[in-house]
Amino acid sequence: MAAPPKPGEPRQTPERPRDSALSASLLARVFHQPSLLYFNAVATHLSIREAARRLDIASSAITRQVAHLEDALGVALFIRERRRLRLSPAGEILFRHSRRLSAPMEAAVSEIEMLRGVRAGAVRIAAAESVGLSFLPRLITDFGRRYPRLNLDVSIIPSSEVVERLTDERIDVGFGFIAKPPRQIDVAFRRDVSIGAVMAPSHPLAGARGLTMRQCLEHPLAVGKPEISIREVIEPFLRASASILPALVEVDSIRMLVELALGGHYASIMTPIGAQNEIAEGRLVFRELTDSGLPTNRFGIMVRAGGALHLAPAIFFDHAKAYFEGFALPGAV
Repeated sequence: MAAPPKPGEPRQTPERPRDSALSASLLARVFHQPSLLYFNAVATHLSIREAARRLDIASSAITRQVAHLEDALGVALFIRERRRLRLSPAGEILFRHSRRLSAPMEAAVSEIEMLRGVRAGAVRIAAAESVGLSFLPRLITDFGRRYPRLNLDVSIIPSSEVVERLTDERIDVGFGFIAKPPRQIDVAFRRDVSIGAVMAPSHPLAGARGLTMRQCLEHPLAVGKPEISIREVIEPFLRASASILPALVEVDSIRMLVELALGGHYASIMTPIGAQNEIAEGRLVFRELTDSGLPTNRFGIMVRAGGALHLAPAIFFDHAKAYFEGFALPGAV
């Protein structure tokens, strides 16, 4: 045991986190302190600032409590990369288990409030950008009118991240495009959507029938970057259609693909979802690609496999399924 500092000597701060975890009994006390609540908030949003905003406390309090938890466990829970945070392997384990500990209490409070007629609760949703640009606002508006006291936490992110957040139990319901869902994910509503080119009516390809990728590559073309799900589907056909790919505009935003097509110079490879308003108004046209073997892009409403949704998410999920059952999805085949 280290000797206490002599009078006048500065107190040395111990290195954190410690080399080993506290005893199980002491850890149990730590886990019932605010540190676990604050850790869950940071792990959910991967941002100390956002966690502080959601909890309505100072960022310094969040930082202090997370450091306290890391010290108690003897491991780092977050990897700090420049201005970004991500969970360490230990952080992922703790978050997975702590969500399971806190979720029943959150569900119980939500159901008690529903029983009282207050209809309070929260639903965490994530959606791919094209979904967020198209029919998700109408779905949310319809739901909000029916259940005005249920809080919706909505994130617009790539489809791959939708799956990741579902697997990590950071969201309840996801909307996106997924060809091969992992075993941890159930796709409850499926619609296959045609892939094609979106362009201005004045574009040389606007009148084409039986449009192919090879024809598209003869003109200035805009495509999504790999983080957009459609890129994985079209990549083999891009490579097979030209020995040397011409210059492409590659973007990480569906909205940018729409705007480039509106400019008239580019044709954008995408589904009509995200551009259906412009197509309906006649400002853009959609021409389906007819390349042999080109698959469709599969849209789905996703939830975690093997676990029942709590009351508020279940109400939203049932509402979303009913909404899409009666909705004409653009480009659906």
